[in-house]
Amino acid sequence: MDAQTLMQAAEEVARRSGDVALGFFRKGVTVDTKGDGTPVTVADQTAERTAREWIEAHFPEDGILGEEFGETRPGAKRRWILDPIDGTKTFIRGVPLWGTLVAVAEGEKILAGAAYFPPVGDMLVAAPGQGCWWNGKRTRVSEVGELSQAVVLATDERFLVHPVRGASWRELTAQASMARTWGDCYGYLLVATGRAEAMIDEVLSPWDAAALQPIIEEAGGVFTDWTGTRTSFGGNAIATNAALATRVRELLGATEM
Repeated sequence: MDAQTLMQAAEEVARRSGDVALGFFRKGVTVDTKGDGTPVTVADQTAERTAREWIEAHFPEDGILGEEFGETRPGAKRRWILDPIDGTKTFIRGVPLWGTLVAVAEGEKILAGAAYFPPVGDMLVAAPGQGCWWNGKRTRVSEVGELSQAVVLATDERFLVHPVRGASWRELTAQASMARTWGDCYGYLLVATGRAEAMIDEVLSPWDAAALQPIIEEAGGVFTDWTGTRTSFGGNAIATNAALATRVRELLGATEM
């Protein structure tokens, strides 16, 4: 199946499931706690079910890996990787900077990715060789090449508890023009659309990262884990524009690939 078709399918799944989640937003949903200590709501679960139903109807032989309901057909050649609400804590607080992430992959090769931000109406979609599209128009990372002019982001700097990584983050923010949190997937939207230069996450699951890798790369940026490896499966991520890719990774102790 061609990349354009998969990209359109990922966008469709993200929009459908994200709109379902939006129907619960700011409605006072009950919050439960999963075994790993993270929160979950009926919005997360219903949105993922919506995505799975669409995929089962249109791509019945494909596998599915979702944050809320695990893996289906793990032996399938191609699989869909789903995060129905990336930023559930943000969602619970009524802050509109959460998103719905959908990726299509073969092994660890990401074939297409979509990131939909229902409260603000933004859609990012990308596939290798197809560019990155923001609300139907091509988008690119910024050309800022001086760290002193850069905006750097993280989901929550308290995640950077590692003694070395925490110090690296503090050094990066000291040299940057501006440092902000309230990140989650929204930070990657800002990098891909040229409104920030770096987004740092110390802990990520595959469903948090898979859709974002082609979005950053096709926008002309660099997406790696903290070792400098181009992957969505490294357990963390550094996303930057191209101009600052080397400098940011040097400060964070990563090696650009």
